[in-house]
Amino acid sequence: MPVYEYTALDIKGKAITGIIDSDSPFSARQNLRSSKIFPVSLKEVHDASKKKEPLFSSIIHPFTRVKPSEISMMTRQLSTLISAGFQLVTAINTLIPQTKSYAFKKILARIKDSIVEGNSFANALSQYPGIFSSLYVNMVHSGESSGSLEIVLERLADITEKQQALSNRIRSSLTYPVFMTFIGAVVLFLLLTFIVPSITSIFTDMNQVLPAPTRFLITISDIFKSYWWIFFIVIIGSLIIFRRLKKTATGLYFLDKTILYLPVIGLLAKKLAVARFSRTLGSLLENGVSMLSALEIVKNIVGNVLISNTIDTAAKEVGKGHGLGAALSESSLFPNLSIQMIQVGEQSGELESMLAKVADIFENEVESSIMSMTSLIEPIMILIMGVIVGFIVLSICLPIFEMNQLIM
Repeated sequence: MPVYEYTALDIKGKAITGIIDSDSPFSARQNLRSSKIFPVSLKEVHDASKKKEPLFSSIIHPFTRVKPSEISMMTRQLSTLISAGFQLVTAINTLIPQTKSYAFKKILARIKDSIVEGNSFANALSQYPGIFSSLYVNMVHSGESSGSLEIVLERLADITEKQQALSNRIRSSLTYPVFMTFIGAVVLFLLLTFIVPSITSIFTDMNQVLPAPTRFLITISDIFKSYWWIFFIVIIGSLIIFRRLKKTATGLYFLDKTILYLPVIGLLAKKLAVARFSRTLGSLLENGVSMLSALEIVKNIVGNVLISNTIDTAAKEVGKGHGLGAALSESSLFPNLSIQMIQVGEQSGELESMLAKVADIFENEVESSIMSMTSLIEPIMILIMGVIVGFIVLSICLPIFEMNQLIM
């Protein structure tokens, strides 16, 4: 069914915009008028997913992307409406006007039309893989098959909300150190490129040997003043190389391996991936997805190629009849605590709840570790900046002190 974008006036004469799905422009105008909305303009919206996305589209149109928080809110509201007795199509139709994102409105309208045409909810969601993950689609499919869609949607909302909350806490913890690092780098660049050369120029006409710190500062300052553009080229080139490496299998493997073997960051990345693996696998198993199918889904959402390969290898061992804990223990990437808890869960028959506990433990460890790191980073950054600025001041003052001694 076509979707139309309209600009209209309400009964009070206020201009409003929105979308409506209807068989034709004529019926769309009639439906709007019956709702006491008087259309001014009406335009059919074509499916953007069938068009080739232009290069840098995510940069040019950043606000057209659907945020995870919007998906989480929609999932929670949809679960509530279905639990209250609403039919699925009616519930989605109720949520469309309440959705703030225009792009998400169009997607929900097309999902509703797909369901009306006879497709399942999971099949309709699978048409938008960039919006709804394989985890989301498979859990919805299991909910439809078991007749407990509202329960599955509630669990999905819990998962997405917890993951989003953890991401927000980590991001907020790192915002201040990253901001201070950026400001410090800019200030240092301006000092060495513009301020220091204008001050040290008075020493060039002196017929005496300058102190070693002053000579070193002048050399560094001359490099920055003459070749400052090289630094920008190096930064931009590094970003381009990084993006291209991520798009190749070999490059992504190298980057993920490097991250895992970094001293502190590697351990945090490993724990975060294991927490994501445990929470997702537990939710899938709890909703009736088989172990092998769940592992096939989970390996694509852990966010690290090495851990994904480990899960893939473990899935093959599980297919041969081995336990999940024993299969994962063959790799050194999974922490011993997580393997022991998984084995206890398998022996006690409570694997799903044990996986949830593993996720809680490692998420809390990651959060507390990042909080501790940021509390140490701030004074270290201040100390480093103080040492650098102190060195600059000392290098400038030493020749002045020597000049004063010669005069005296």
